[in-house]
This record gives sequence, structure tokens and C-alpha cells, in this order.
Amino acid sequence: MTASTLGINAKSKRAEFYRRSMQVLQNANIPFLIAGADALRFYTGVSRQTKDFDLHLRPAHVGAALDAFARAGYKTEKIFPHWLAKAKCGRDCVDLIFRAGNGLCEVDDSWFDRAHDRDFLGLTVKLSAPEEILWMKAYIMERERFDGADVSHILVLLSHLVLFGYIYPSERGRIPTAVMNGLIERLRAETPNLAADRVCRGTLLSRSQYLADVQKRGFRDARLEQRAHMDAADIAHWTNAIAKENKAEKLPSVK
Repeated sequence: MTASTLGINAKSKRAEFYRRSMQVLQNANIPFLIAGADALRFYTGVSRQTKDFDLHLRPAHVGAALDAFARAGYKTEKIFPHWLAKAKCGRDCVDLIFRAGNGLCEVDDSWFDRAHDRDFLGLTVKLSAPEEILWMKAYIMERERFDGADVSHILVLLSHLVLFGYIYPSERGRIPTAVMNGLIERLRAETPNLAADRVCRGTLLSRSQYLADVQKRGFRDARLEQRAHMDAADIAHWTNAIAKENKAEKLPSVK
């Protein structure tokens, strides 16, 4: 993976920020994985400018990473304690992602086992595997952000495979029939959940669009299940941020 492959000018300020940020973690012996748009660009060739540099870290290493960035002069903050921390240097920002926003997809040893070693901007780094990128993105189905297009460019679960066939009808044959049949059989074999305990898993896909179900319609929030690393306080903090972020997006830009 070269800088040109990722659409980054190796001598640009952006590249220097990336390089310096990676060196901060490497010098502190903190393992990390390249994630987000930069990893997607390598796997798919789809280039998209983003304001942040996304990295995946194990939860246990986030505190040490923030300390290392602070010593290097970055401003650091654990924005959402259940999934995201940030390290800022001027207008540039590193997102330290250790879970998905819904509390699932925790970064663990298996992520590093499946990672791809690459040379990036003169440094040897690891790239998050496509499986992890897909897992993260498959859960992002907000009104203001839907990562289905990214998923379609890599491919993942049955619903996205069906959607891929709709988006690219001429390429439908790329998906092996045995794969589709196997997933459909699994779907047919699922036993309907007739339990009285009603759960809404929509909150795993969107933090805003299914609030009425858990707040007014008596559904249990799936984010409170043990597999999702969130509690009521995390959910409240994550929900309260919706209005703040919407307000920030409506403010006029300052030039």
C-alpha cells in the first residue's frame, strides 16, 4: 500500500499529520490498525476525503494512547466512553475507535490476527481486515449517514448481498449460488422469537430512528444486552449527542 494508492500526497500536511500520529503510537509500543476511509480506499479504490484519521485500538490500550498523544502536544478526550476517543492537533484529528457506536464490534486480538501488513507513508503498519470494516459499517443506517454503499463495494451479509445484486444486476453472478442458498437456508431455519420480552434491534442500526420504540412502545433496547458494551448512561450520552451534532451541522462555516 503506497501513499499514491491511498490518494495521499506523501509531502502534504495531511500525510505529515498521519505519519506523526502513527509514530506517536509506534514509539509508545501501542498496537493500532488503519481503519475508516483510508482502509476502504485500499480495498476498493473508492476515494473519499474525510476530516479525521480513523484507527482501531483494543479498549485496554486507549488510555495509554491518549497519554502518548497528550505528551506529544495533542488535545485528547474520550468523547464517548463506550466506543470513541479523539486526539486533536490544530484542525487535524485522530479518531481512536475501539467499538462501534452501538457497543458491538469490540476490537480484540482476532482483529490483529486478520490484519494486513502494509507500508504506508514510509512506516510499516497494519490495515484492518475487510471483515471488520464490513462489520462496523453494516450497523450504520442513520438518516444522515448510511454506509450501505461502502458495504456494497466490499460485500457482507445476506441483506447486503441482495442489495448488491439490485445495485449491480450485471455483476450478480459474482456471488456464488452456494453462498446465497446457504444464507437463505439459515434464514429459513431461524425459529421465530415468540417470547413476551419484546426487543428492538433497530437501535443497533440507528441511534435515533428507533427511539420511539424503546421509549414509548414498550420494546427493550438491544443495546442493553450483554454483548453490547453499553449501559443506560452510555445510551443517554450517545442519544443526547444527536441534538448537539445536528445543531453543529446547521451552524454557518467560519472563513
